[in-house]
Amino acid sequence: MLTIENAQLQVDQWIKTYGVRYFSELTNMAILTEEVGELARIMARRFGDQSEKESDKNKDLGDEMADVLWVLLCLANQTGVNLTEAFLKNLEKKTLRDHDRHRHNPKLR
Repeated sequence: MLTIENAQLQVDQWIKTYGVRYFSELTNMAILTEEVGELARIMARRFGDQSEKESDKNKDLGDEMADVLWVLLCLANQTGVNLTEAFLKNLEKKTLRDHDRHRHNPKLR
């Protein structure tokens, strides 16, 4: 089973083997924004109100999400963030803050 930690290690190994080096953090931030935009375009057209263009119909949603994840993993590696620890801490924060919030939201019923 793939873990977040293992994914970070695999990305790092790929960069060292095939990618020469990481792009700068600011370049990767711009790339992340671009990849999120590509994902947003497909989501808006496939699940939202916009009509889907012929050129978007064959786009693989999972591949677009994986592109976002890839660049996020690169940024984590570059900045020394352990995403496993960060995710678990974030989950705990959300649980403490929002443990009843969504159950009592009439918009979600």
